[in-house]
Amino acid sequence: MSIQTAQPQLSRLDEPALIGRTGSRRPRAARLVRSMRMTSAPHIPVLREEAIAALGIHRGGRYIDATFGAGGYTRAILAQPETRVLAFDRDQTAVKAGQTLVDEMSGRLTLVEARFSQLEDIARTQGFAPLDGVVFDIGVSSMQFDQAARGFSFRAEGPLDMRMEGRGRSAADIVNEADAETLADILYFYGEERAARRIARAIVHDREIAPFTTTRALAEMIARVAPNRASDIHPATKSFQALRIAVNDELQELLKGLLGAERLLTEGGRLVVVTFHSLEDRIVKQFLAERCGRGETGSRRLPGETPPPPPSFVCEGRQPVTPAPAETAANPRARSAKLRYATRTAAAPYPLDERLARLARLPDRDKGKA
Repeated sequence: MSIQTAQPQLSRLDEPALIGRTGSRRPRAARLVRSMRMTSAPHIPVLREEAIAALGIHRGGRYIDATFGAGGYTRAILAQPETRVLAFDRDQTAVKAGQTLVDEMSGRLTLVEARFSQLEDIARTQGFAPLDGVVFDIGVSSMQFDQAARGFSFRAEGPLDMRMEGRGRSAADIVNEADAETLADILYFYGEERAARRIARAIVHDREIAPFTTTRALAEMIARVAPNRASDIHPATKSFQALRIAVNDELQELLKGLLGAERLLTEGGRLVVVTFHSLEDRIVKQFLAERCGRGETGSRRLPGETPPPPPSFVCEGRQPVTPAPAETAANPRARSAKLRYATRTAAAPYPLDERLARLARLPDRDKGKA
C-alpha cells in the first residue's frame, strides 16, 4: 500500500466539546458519526462519539486504531475524506471479519494482526509515520465476552481459555500450574481481589483432585470459598479479570502501546484512550500526568536541581470523560468506561519511568500482598 504524507489540517472537525464526570454536553463530532454512510458495525464502541471528537480527525490525516474490534472507530475515522488508517487487533477472528472493510476502503485501510507492543515497529515498517492520531479501546469486546468458546466469561459454560490470540498459555494453564503464591499475586494485584490468598489456596487444593478446565468449574469454586454477600456482583468477577490480564499481559501491552504512540505522533497529533477498570486507567492517567507536566512548578525545585523535560503532551478539559446516562442505560458494560485524551507537543518523547513501569507488572513477592 502506498502511503501519502498527511496534508495540512483542512476542514478539521469541531474541536472536542468534552465534559467530565458530571457534564452532559456531548461532542459536536457526533453529527459526523450519525451521518456516516458506511456499513454499520455489529458492535458499537463505548464512548465512540466522544473518542472521535477527541481524536480531532481532519482530511488526509493518518491514524492508528490500536483496537480494531468490529471496526467502529475505524469506520468513523474513514468517514472523513482522504484519511488513512492502520488498524491493529490481536484477535484473528476480528482481523478476518475486517477484511471486507479493508476491500471497501480501496487502500485507505491496512488491518494487521498484532499486539500493542508491536505498534511502533509495524507503523514504521509500513511507512505509516508520523501520525495525526492514535486511539485505544482497552479490554475485551462484547463480542469476545459473548462467545462462550473463548472462555472470557463465567456466565456461560466454556473452556478456561481467555487467550485473545488463541496462542500461548491459557487461563487453565496458569490455574493448574502456578503455585499458590503466584496465583494470589495475580488475583490480588490484577483483580484487586481481597480474598486472593483464600481463593489461591482453594485452587491448589481442588486441582489435585481434578484440574480446572471450564469457566463454570472455576466460577463455582470461587463462589463457594469466597461468596460476595455485600454485592450483586458475581464473586468470580475480579478473579476472571485478573486471569485475563495475566494471560494476555494486558498492562504491559498497554504501556508499550502508549510509549509507541508518543514516539509516532506528530506535533498536534491526538492520543485518545478508553479504559474499563482502575488498573488500566491508573496507567493512562499517570502516563499523561507525567508527560503533561502536571504537579511541576519551578518554585518547588532546589537550587541547581535539574528541571524536568518540557511536556510531550498537552492535556485539556475536564477528564476523565465518562458515558452519558443514556449510554449506560443502553449498555450496562459502559458504566465503568473512562476516556482520557491529550495533544502531542514538539518536545522529545519521555523515557520510561520506573514508577510507571511498576504499575504494569506484578510487584516483588515480599511487598504488600493480601
